This record gives sequence, structure tokens and C-alpha cells, in this order.
Amino acid sequence: MHHFITKHHDRITGTISCFDRVLFKGHLPLGWPDAMERFIARQGLRLKDFAGFVRRQSERIKPHAKDMAARAGRPYLYLHGPIRKEDRVHALLRHDPVTEGLVCILAAVEACQRFKLAYGEGRPRIVSARRKCLCLYVYFLDRQFGLMHVRIATWFPFPVQVCLNGHDWLARQMDRHGIGYRQIDNAFLRIDDPARAQRMADRFVKRNWPRILSALARRVNPLMNTLLRGMDYYWVTQQAEYATDVMFTRPAALQGLYQPLLTHATCRFSAEDVMTFLGRKLTGRFAGDVGNHCRKRWPGARVRHRMKENGIKMYDKHGCVLRVETTINRPYEFKVRRRGLRKGKSVIDWFPMAKGVANLYRYAQVSRAANRRYLDALAVVDDPTAARRQIQALAEPVHHKGRSYRGFNPACAADLQIFAAVMRGEHLLQGFRNQDLRHHLAAPARTAPAARRISARISRLLKRMHVHGLIAKVPRSRRWRVTQNGQTLMSAILTLHHENYPQALLSPAA
Repeated sequence: MHHFITKHHDRITGTISCFDRVLFKGHLPLGWPDAMERFIARQGLRLKDFAGFVRRQSERIKPHAKDMAARAGRPYLYLHGPIRKEDRVHALLRHDPVTEGLVCILAAVEACQRFKLAYGEGRPRIVSARRKCLCLYVYFLDRQFGLMHVRIATWFPFPVQVCLNGHDWLARQMDRHGIGYRQIDNAFLRIDDPARAQRMADRFVKRNWPRILSALARRVNPLMNTLLRGMDYYWVTQQAEYATDVMFTRPAALQGLYQPLLTHATCRFSAEDVMTFLGRKLTGRFAGDVGNHCRKRWPGARVRHRMKENGIKMYDKHGCVLRVETTINRPYEFKVRRRGLRKGKSVIDWFPMAKGVANLYRYAQVSRAANRRYLDALAVVDDPTAARRQIQALAEPVHHKGRSYRGFNPACAADLQIFAAVMRGEHLLQGFRNQDLRHHLAAPARTAPAARRISARISRLLKRMHVHGLIAKVPRSRRWRVTQNGQTLMSAILTLHHENYPQALLSPAA
């Protein structure tokens, strides 16, 4: 995001990249029917006793929660109907604030994984089912993580969910080290030492998450010390939001820029661009959907780009923070370098990334790179006055080493086709070659001499674009990349041609 920050450095006070909302989920080694049947057998019970046994064990969870709330002097509330739990918790904190410890326990009937006894031919068996049961939401104001909650389903296999916010954790780290900041909700409007705060934020992934999460699970599940003694939860990252916040000096500094950014992100970013931001390339083997969605919300608007179950979005926070946020729900779309099997041999290579919390560091790497690419792509958005002057210079011929190279006509269909081919999203990762442009700018050659003529014509075009400063050679390769000046010029030309010119022609003549 260096280009975006450099362009708007006079109105930016700093940046911070950290996890926002992170959802962990814990699973006991009882999550499949065979394991549950073996567990029942170890208790000396028969399958016909299953229903009564699990009912008795489940009824121990709710009294434990009520006793926890009574000891802390905090409310235990049963929710009827669809109620936003976060709003209820914040209302309780405003009415009866606490500084640390239990805030409240909310109970609600929700659908979750559970088991049932199925009868049929032969002996009965335990099968998985998705039914409703009582779920408890235990809200804490934690010394390290701020406001967070632990959700437990009160029926076997007792899955546990832990939700916390990385911004709240970072705020408490800065308090400990004496770094000044201004925070509203989950956004920092100002940080006195952004570089030091970034180093703290990077340590979030290095915490001993299995130990931390297991300690939280034992607080809400009393069976871990009795019936389930010796077992532990396996923890996965169910959902992770990683945000890059660009902090502006004042709301007016972002207000004039945000609408052009929003328009550019909504109208100009294609499916190839979205996949490029997320580190993928659109190929014929890709099976899934990619889409953009812009929605107005109070007090502004946000644009969200989706690739299957993952996504990246941009919105403003409190008028002076520009946030780009990557959300990962399906990590298998990305790769992690680890040991695995290739053709029966154990090798260290890039394999699909699993949900285990050991890969949380890779979540941060993938998301931060996606946010950086997104902001780099937005760096072309600026006041069009300077771009117009550059467009005029682009139309003039350039003399280089005794030769004259003609300019580019921003209104010429052939030149617009060249700009569109060069600016395609799949070229952002590794650049482009002569043959990549031939695929988009010329018909397939039928003979070898015709192919050589087309290749030579594209080579002359690349040289012409090079002397005009639109592209640069990638060292020690045959690839080219678009320069920052080329990004600015060609994006402005394409935007003017596709958006501004048609609207101007539709307007009535004066």
C-alpha cells in the first residue's frame, strides 16, 4: 500500500493492520457417531441408555452457568425471538457497567450439531443430527481481550465457540506500554506511534491459542473436570477478519476522496481483479462465484467483493478512517507451506491451508497482502486535473535515442483496446509477456510467418509504451509490469471513456 500512502501522505497520520473479529471453534474428540458410541461403551452403558445419559449430562451445564452468574452478581437472561445480542450486552454495560470479569450470560435456543439414536434393521446406532438446543453465550470483559464471548451448546458433543476482537486486544497492549491513541468502537482514529503499535499487532498470532482457548472452555463446561477429564478441544479458526486502517487527519480529508474510491472499486474492479487481490488467478478450472456488492449504510456506504465464501471489503469508520478488510471463511482456497505427501513421499511444499489455529499466522499474511494489493489498486484514484495534464503529454510524440515514437490517442478505439489489455487483473501478480498481449490484441495466426509478424508488432508496441513510461521491464525476465505512472494514466483514460464521455454525450447541448 506504499503507493496509496505516498500519494495521500499529507492527509494521512498513519496505518495499522490487525485482526478485527476472530471466531474460534472448539471440537471435542466426540464429534462423530463412532466416537460417541465408543464413549458410551466406556461408561458401561448400552445404546438404549444413550438418551437418558446425555440428557442428565446436559442438564449440568445450565445450573453451572446460573451459579457462575449468581457468584459474580451479573444477570442470566433468556432471550425470546431474534434479538441482536451485542446490542443487549452494550445496553447492560451502559446501565450497570463493569471494568473486568463476567458481564452477563445470555441463553437462546438455536440449531447446532447433536446426536440422536436411530432405530432400524439390526442394532440401534447413533447418528449425527442438526436440531435445536439451548445455547449459552457467556460475555466477559477480559483483561487482555476486552469484550468477548464464549458460546457453548448444552448438548453432546458440546461444541464451544470463542469470539474476540483484535482491536480491543491491541488497545490493551498499547495501554500497557504507554502508547497514546484514540479509539471509537473497534477503530483507532489516532495512534501516537503507529510503527510500534504495528509490531505489537503482529504478535497477536504468536499467542498460545490452544492453551488460552481451552482455559476459556473449562470455565463454561463443568464436565471437563469430571466426565470429560483427560479430553481437550481441538481448536480451529472458523472466521477471521483482518483489517488495514488508514487514519486520516480529519473527516474532511477523507470525505472528498471516499466517493471516488467507492465508485472506482464498484465499477472498475472485475472478477479477475478480485481474485488477484486474494492471491488467485481466474482459470478454466476455477469452480465458484465471484461478485461485487455495494450497499449504503449509516453513515456512508461500503463495497464488498466476494470469492466463494471469502471476501474483501472497503468502508469508512467514523468519517476519518478508511478500512480495507479481508474476511476468510474458507481457508482451503489459499496455500500454506508445510510438510505433506506428494506422490507418496513426505515433502515440504505448498498445500491447501486448513482451519487449525496453527495456521493463524498464515491468515494474517494472506489477508495483509490482499489489503495491500487492494489499496495499491486504489492509488490511481485522485483529483483528475493532474491526470488530464498527463494525458495531454501522452498524446505527444517522444524522442528516444534518435528515434521518434508517436503518442497514444485517448479517444482511439485501438489504443483503448491496448490499455484495457495491459490493465487486466491477471497481470498484477507476475506481469505480462508478448504472448499474453497477442492473445487479447490479435487474431490467432494461421502460419509461422504470420505469428512472427504479430510478435514483432507487439514488440514494437511494448517499446512504444516503455518510452512513454507506461510499462517497465521486470529484471532478468521477459515480462513487463505496469508502472505507477501507467496505472494512473491508463485507469484515468479508461474511466473517462467508459463513464464520463457517454454521460456528457447524453446531456442536452447548451
